[in-house]
Order: sequence, then C-alpha cells, then structure tokens
Amino acid sequence: MMKGIQITSESVTEGHPDKLCDQISDGLLDAFLRQDKDAKVALECMIAKDALMIAGEIRSSAEVDVPQIARNIIAAAGYDDLAKGFDSKICLILTNIHQQSPDISIGVDTAYEYRGEAVSGQLSGQKAMGAGDQGIMYGYACSETANLMPLPISLANRLAQKLAEVRKSKLLDYLYPDGKTQVTVQYDEQHRPLHITSIVVSAQHREGIPQDVLANDLYEKVILPVIPAVWLTEQTRILINPTGRFVVGGPLGDTGLTGRKIIVDTYGGVIPHGGGAFSGKDPSKVDRSAAYMCRYAAKNLVAAGLAEKCQIALSYAIGVAAPVSVYVDTFGTEAIPQYLLPTIVKTAFDLTPGGIIKTLDLQRPIYKKTAVYGHFKADASFPWEQTDMVELLTATAVQIRKKSG
Repeated sequence: MMKGIQITSESVTEGHPDKLCDQISDGLLDAFLRQDKDAKVALECMIAKDALMIAGEIRSSAEVDVPQIARNIIAAAGYDDLAKGFDSKICLILTNIHQQSPDISIGVDTAYEYRGEAVSGQLSGQKAMGAGDQGIMYGYACSETANLMPLPISLANRLAQKLAEVRKSKLLDYLYPDGKTQVTVQYDEQHRPLHITSIVVSAQHREGIPQDVLANDLYEKVILPVIPAVWLTEQTRILINPTGRFVVGGPLGDTGLTGRKIIVDTYGGVIPHGGGAFSGKDPSKVDRSAAYMCRYAAKNLVAAGLAEKCQIALSYAIGVAAPVSVYVDTFGTEAIPQYLLPTIVKTAFDLTPGGIIKTLDLQRPIYKKTAVYGHFKADASFPWEQTDMVELLTATAVQIRKKSG
C-alpha cells in the first residue's frame, strides 16, 4: 500500500446553476460599483427551472437595471434556448431587494474603536470603517504550482475552463453550458504531489451524441491539452460522463444558489473555510475582502521564501476594525521561527477593513471575473494575486527576528 494521502478537488463551468447565480450576483455588484464606488451590496440569487429570484440589501445612489443585467449574464453563459435548460429571453425574473439595515450601517461606517473620534470630526472615511460582519476568513498558498495554488484545484479549474472554451469556440459544438470536473492527486509522506489517480469530467450535451464519441472528444480536446503528461500514469482512472447521459442540465436539471460553491471558489478543500460566501458582496463584507487579504499575505510569505506552505486565518467582530485574531500555520515548512509569523503579518499588512480595501483597491467593478474558475488565479486585475510584498516581508522578518533576540 502506498503511503501518503490523496486530495480531491472539483470545479464547475460557468453554466453550472450555482455558478450562474454567483455570476449574476457579482455582475450586479459590478454594475453598482461602476456608478457608486461606496455602494453597499449584498445580493443573492436562486435559479430553478424557468425562473430566477434575486434578493438582498443595497445602500447606493446608483440606478441599475437589475433584470436586464441578469438576462445578459445568463445569455453570455450560453443559456439562449430552452433545449439547453434555460432561456435568458423568456425566463421569469423576480426581485426582492431592499435597503441595508441601519443597524449594520452604524458599525460599517464607524468602527467601534473610532466612534468618538469620528463623531468629533477627527476621523472619517475608510480609516473609520468597521467590519461588515463577524466571521473567520482563511487564505493559503503553497509551492506546488506556479501560481502558488494547490495542484488538485488548479487542474480542476483549468479543466472546467477548457470545457467552456471548446464549447464556445464550437470545437465541440454539441456541448451545452453545464459541466463539472474533478481531479484526485496522490501525495507522498512529505506531502509532495506524485501523480493523478483519477480525473472526472461531466459535460452537458445535445441529445443523440454517442457516449464513445463524447468520451473520446473530451479526452483529446479537454483533458490532454490541460493535464501535463508528467502527472498521468497507466493507473490514472479517467471517467467521462460516467452516468452515460447528461442532456438535461442547467437550471432545468438542478436548482442553483449563490454561494454554494465556496470550496470551488477557494482552495479545493485543502484548508478550512470560514463558511462565508464571496459573490454578491461589496468589499466592506470581510468574509470576502479579508479572505482576499489572507491569500495576498500567504502568497507573499511563500514567494518570499519564508515558508513552502502557509495558511492564514483572520477573525473579525461586526463593527470593529481590528481583527480579533491573527493565526498563521506553515505546517512545519517555515524558514524562520513559527511564533514570529503573526507579528510579521500584522506589521506588514493593514488588516482593518478600510486598510484591506485601500491596499487591494477593491472598490472597482472586478468581481464578475472572480465568480468562475476560482477567486485565486493568475489575473493582473486581481491585486491579491500579486507578489509585490516580497522585499518588505523579507526586511520585516529580519527586523522582527533581531528584536526577538
């Protein structure tokens, strides 16, 4: 028996009902931010059969055509015909959107620590912001891939993205928008990836496509171009549409909800998840913005050579600016004493909600792109994916180590 562990991660295409809801929620957030960078938005969707419900709370001066934006996003995902499981042109769209609670606004606009100063006019704006909710947020980075992401989720996301590409380009013109992928990687005792033990690809398709034709096409056009041969062995198990049929898909086949693919959105189950979804939430909601900061800090720590793997957890109280706790775990791969790392993180990064928003420039309409194929991927418009803190972290580590003796 081989020693070590196996890790499995899944991903889904932009036509998956849950991901469709994530994209609508984030597309609407972008629309509000284009007109009002200070918009406070919390929108969620449910989609099923032939209807979409959009609900949530908003505080903004922007005027947005919510139903039309939703229809555009549904069409862009490929749902323009009932045969595919949904039709953007004729679907029923219901909205139930109201004003953000003033009780929440109090804590967001003026943090607990600064309330006296802000009231007297000495402090205002982002600096005075409190967390928009309580919760625990996690970030992670490791040296397994070029983008410092775990190998299983990185490959699963790339397979899902390729599945959408061959559909959109009409290279495989019989594919429909819904689809899922899954990759299992075998690790050795030192937790180094050895090879892939299994790959699963499930793709919605037009009626009448023989299973053997579909399986051969997806193997040659999706799997082989994405999966490096070095990870495959003769024992790698490849399952393509294992039920033998996937014609009924999209919202006709499964109800979709915003925030139901939080593990797909992050690290594929490699580390814990605080439970808060990202999509549809403006950056004052720390379950989104602080998770981005955790990734930013962890990625820079690994890029700086201070650890091979790094997990960072921040916890917040609603209406309070400073995090309640800062936890760093490098799983025994640290290059400096573990106990110094939380101090290094707190020294190098502004972990207040206002500081996170400013550092990562989060009041921009960049969120719809995050809603598919992972929030942590190589994209120049995602500041949390940059490794521009390496020099500062290295210098900070030297200073703190000297002070600690």
